[in-house]
Amino acid sequence: MEMSTHHPSLDLKGSCSWPGKPSAPGKHQRAHFLHPEHTKPSGNSPWLSMPPPARGPDLWRLLGLLLFQLLPPTAGSGGQGLVPRVSYRAGDGRRALGLFHQKGLQDFDTLLLSDDEDTLYVGVREAILALNIQDPGVPRLQSMIPWPASDRKKTECAFKRKSNETQCFNFIRVLVPFNATHLYACGTFAFSPVCAFIELQESSLVPLSEGKVMDGKGQSPFDPAHKHTAVLVDGMLYSGTMNNFLGSEPILIRTLGSQPVLKTDTFLRWLHSDASFVAAIPSTEVVYFFFEETAIEFDFFEKLHTSRVARVCKNDVGGEKLLQKKWTTFLKAQLLCARPGQLPFNLIRHAVLLPAPGPGAAARVYAVFTSQWQIGRTRSSAVCAFSLPDIERVFKGKYKELNKETSRWTTYRGPETNPRPGDCSVGPSSDKALTFMMDHFLMDEQVVGTPLLVKSGVEYTRLAVETARDLDGHSHLVMYLGTTTGVLHKAVVSKNGSARLLEEIQLFPDPEPVRNLQLAPHQGAVFAGFSGGVCRVPRANCSVYESCVDCVLARDPHCVWDSESQTCCLLSAPIQNSWKQDMERGNPGLACANGPIGRSLQPQSRPQIIKEVLAVPNSILELPCPHLSALASYRWSHGAAASVPGASSTVYNGSLLLLLREGVGGLYQCWATENGFSYPVVSYWVDSQDQPLALDPELEGIPRERVQAPLTRVGGGAALAAQRSYWPHFLTVTVLLAFVLSGALILLLASPLGALRARGKVQGCGTLVPGEKAPLSREQPLKPPKELRAPASDVDADSSPLGSEVA
Repeated sequence: MEMSTHHPSLDLKGSCSWPGKPSAPGKHQRAHFLHPEHTKPSGNSPWLSMPPPARGPDLWRLLGLLLFQLLPPTAGSGGQGLVPRVSYRAGDGRRALGLFHQKGLQDFDTLLLSDDEDTLYVGVREAILALNIQDPGVPRLQSMIPWPASDRKKTECAFKRKSNETQCFNFIRVLVPFNATHLYACGTFAFSPVCAFIELQESSLVPLSEGKVMDGKGQSPFDPAHKHTAVLVDGMLYSGTMNNFLGSEPILIRTLGSQPVLKTDTFLRWLHSDASFVAAIPSTEVVYFFFEETAIEFDFFEKLHTSRVARVCKNDVGGEKLLQKKWTTFLKAQLLCARPGQLPFNLIRHAVLLPAPGPGAAARVYAVFTSQWQIGRTRSSAVCAFSLPDIERVFKGKYKELNKETSRWTTYRGPETNPRPGDCSVGPSSDKALTFMMDHFLMDEQVVGTPLLVKSGVEYTRLAVETARDLDGHSHLVMYLGTTTGVLHKAVVSKNGSARLLEEIQLFPDPEPVRNLQLAPHQGAVFAGFSGGVCRVPRANCSVYESCVDCVLARDPHCVWDSESQTCCLLSAPIQNSWKQDMERGNPGLACANGPIGRSLQPQSRPQIIKEVLAVPNSILELPCPHLSALASYRWSHGAAASVPGASSTVYNGSLLLLLREGVGGLYQCWATENGFSYPVVSYWVDSQDQPLALDPELEGIPRERVQAPLTRVGGGAALAAQRSYWPHFLTVTVLLAFVLSGALILLLASPLGALRARGKVQGCGTLVPGEKAPLSREQPLKPPKELRAPASDVDADSSPLGSEVA
């Protein structure tokens, strides 16, 4: 089974392809054979070509064959663990991407999609872009307005010991739609935040004048490295960011609009100084802020981080005497994302809202978490789902309070006032309620989420979600996850709550974080922002599945098999009767029963196409087996037998290494087993040039593709190989190897024995120098070894214990 590298709908003039990267295998990839003149592996070959035995004595050539026999067979992953079914490296032609980049522009951090989804607004370093995304290829620059930080601000920034190369610029951090004719944008402006209204004319940006720039403190962070969030609701901007130059004063603030400006109280420590905001999600009456901070209610850890959700009411106007220009409805609760019996994922990275799919259903918040704890150098990530009704219920529950005598946070069990403190009641609250709110801003109960996906070895940074309906009308949750290494994962969650990773796409050649994700459903794409540009990723890659078996086993809700056109195509309205899909079971035997099944025709052992190989006897042949799915296990068969002869073949890296001897020709098939379904991936007919095999009657009528390639001769020919036995050579090599190892072992043991003997002589067992009767001086140099020889009479005549004094 092979994959096509070309499809008309994916031909892009520009793509996220990089020079020097290996290309995908062609549709008619030939088998690779071992030959002395072609021992260097091709950079374009996805298969591992083993180097053949060098020309010379038969002894060394047979030693190479012996090593081939000793290599352990390899197989697929077998579908164990949460692994992506298909993986694409950067520049892989099978997954065409559209890359927009321009010289002088970098840090594509902020993305905003227009209401008609025809324009993508991008906030970069010291500029705002408008990209036309109507074409399915590379985004096209429609307009751009520069917004650099002033020279005076850059000088002040450098004077405050900030970097002129990485920090003292205007990084766009807020980009939201204000109305039909204006955007609202804020930037760091060299550690002096500013904001401005950006005028639109037919989706194009109007240049910005200095008079329209306003102070942006509290709306944009000072430091571009600090996390932040902002959302515009009913003409008012709700922001969560750092409010000072040092980055030690987190703030939740409401600006713009007709309502008074409100913010959190720094003195009351509603937020810890290291709070880091990741998302702001509006609801009917309130706005939720998702962030992480050091937990103040736990004292058994020096620094235990926790994830939070805070809530403020939209109609809050602040207090009259107490909490003037401050929030009177600020409450926060702990988010818990954990599997039973395991440590929680306590660091939130991003959160998005998926509206209720229909009447009677609840809106849900999906958030990406990592853990403060890690095993070795690997870190795990999780995606948890939180129901909005559950969040609302927690904020209507009990409060926590700080016991000033014990400095512990306990559950508040006192009487409750009416109206309830923190409730979104109309009008200002009483002083009694405000006094209570100052100290009771933390909820007692946790908001418990449902883990949908847990992946080890990766750290997710961003998340985008959508729902997709299959042919039966069932809705499936589809998630797009960006990582710290520039990888995009596409995952699908089934009705029973289990998640599957469909694809893993390496967006950039060098590992760097995915800074933002923007889903454009009408365009059928996901846009990923990174330091060097914006990458357009088609949300589905149906054309890569070339048969009904591949298309059904992928279980992608966006893809269906069209039995009339014999292609795997995008699911769209109107639905055709010739379309096949099985999202629940993923069984090609049922979904493809009424139409052509591609490479798995009935009977299953009958291939669709055979690659014919004419080989020379006593040659080494490599038969590749493309592994199209990491969830499948692979095996080789020979003719009607379920396995290949072990005496003349071995499996290495999925490929079959075959020593062509008498009786080893015929049909060789590589089988894949996935989701309980087995099918042949590729079929080879190996024949001898000297004595061609008779054609198998069962294989008549099947198209054949002749594969011609040079071979490596092992012996001097078929007659010579038949007369010569390999057993004496094997014994010779084994005996020689045993002699070499024995000699090395003797040398290793002889050195320690010599050292022990010398040490024993120094400690009183040696002889004395003739004529020397007095004790040896410490400063006297040692004599050469030949002067230490003395007659036995001289030694016997001197009975003084000089040996101990020498020691």
